[in-house]
Amino acid sequence: MSKTATKAAVAVQTKAAGDISSVFPSLRPDYQPEPLSSRFRDLKLGLFEKNEKALTDSWKRLLPSLQNEVAQIKSKGSDIIPSVEYADIVSGNVTEETLKEIRHRGSVVIRNVIPREQSLEYKQRIREYIAANQERVKAFPADTPTVYELYWTPAQAEARAHPNMLETQRFLQHLWYSSDPNSKFSRSNPLSYSDRLRIRNPGDAKFTLGPHADGGSLERWEDLEYSNVYSKILEGKWEDYDAWDAKHRLSAKMDLYNGAGSCSMLRFFQGWLSMSDTGPGEGSLHVCPMIKHSTAYTILRPFFDVESQKPKMDATFPGSVPGACQEYNPVTHPELELETTMVSIPYVQPGDFVAWHCDSLHSVDKEHRGKGDSSVMYIPATPLCDMNVEYLLKQRKAALEYSPPWDFPGAGSVGEFGFKGATDWSALNIDGKRAMGMGDSPWEITHEMSEGEKAAIRSANAACFDE
Repeated sequence: MSKTATKAAVAVQTKAAGDISSVFPSLRPDYQPEPLSSRFRDLKLGLFEKNEKALTDSWKRLLPSLQNEVAQIKSKGSDIIPSVEYADIVSGNVTEETLKEIRHRGSVVIRNVIPREQSLEYKQRIREYIAANQERVKAFPADTPTVYELYWTPAQAEARAHPNMLETQRFLQHLWYSSDPNSKFSRSNPLSYSDRLRIRNPGDAKFTLGPHADGGSLERWEDLEYSNVYSKILEGKWEDYDAWDAKHRLSAKMDLYNGAGSCSMLRFFQGWLSMSDTGPGEGSLHVCPMIKHSTAYTILRPFFDVESQKPKMDATFPGSVPGACQEYNPVTHPELELETTMVSIPYVQPGDFVAWHCDSLHSVDKEHRGKGDSSVMYIPATPLCDMNVEYLLKQRKAALEYSPPWDFPGAGSVGEFGFKGATDWSALNIDGKRAMGMGDSPWEITHEMSEGEKAAIRSANAACFDE
């Protein structure tokens, strides 16, 4: 490793210990957010005064168009979410019509990514790992564990490194592009982002995540580069907004407040691998399948009063709390009609993979009404770029020390160090090691790559492999 990379890898601060309830105000019913300071009124006013008439007209156009989307979702329910077979991804047989629908809905179910029996084996090995280390394993809720603060079980490491998983991530990342041909990123080289796992048992009603979008909250308006992602919306041209342009996301700051669960890595898609047979109502995921409309509404909503539909220039940003994700409910965001538009993911089997756009609203069943467990590993699709490589170095240090990764509660603490059956990193396959910034096999540069992609890979190799 180079000296620069060594410094970056070592300079890992700590985050307060906790669990997933540290991340979501909605999991803490006694939590009352403090009013935002007057500088947020100034922020809102500054953004609004640039395009006052255009924004007001845009809001008026958005609401009826939003109603049409709501009607479509209501008529189709879970069937509106596209599904594809992993075999069709490998053979190149996913149709343009299907790709268009995935981009429109912002979510997809990919069937049979990992063989069923292997996915069930992952779950069994995780259970054995939990049992072997039960005195030290942390989870939420503490009395009926559902979401485990585990990141380094061998099953998780192997699933992230599985060739089919990496190929799935490549497919998802190629749904994105950049309007700047010199953008410094690679869609063909997914990086591993180490996240938690969930084993939700029948009857659970405590893990009740309401509608939210990750990637920060106030940062979407406050950070200049992040707000540039939504420049068309902020110009009053929401119809021209492209949710799949990575140009400004590559350097957007999604965590300005050192939040307990803010993501420091750019995830083109969030996702999970199913380890159970799970249907709607059985402790599963819900998504809002209208990515352009829900994003436009999110960005415009703070500027308008929903009762009068007139501009409102106070310091409020509904559902936005410093250091937390963006949350939604029928009071803060009524026109989204969340009771209708938050539709359940269709029935999934062990080995199926579910992915949703990084700005997609998503939630979890309030109650698990099924008969079997609802179990997943959280595995997103994260492209190779400078921001993600910087995080990768910190994550690699955490992995080698079996400490929680930087983005999670307890980062820098003992974590899983000393756990029985912890991951042997030397046993991971070559591609899996590379995706973790480990091993001695750097990313390859090929002649057909853009200059931006070549530059991104050179930087990543220098940081991770001292080339």
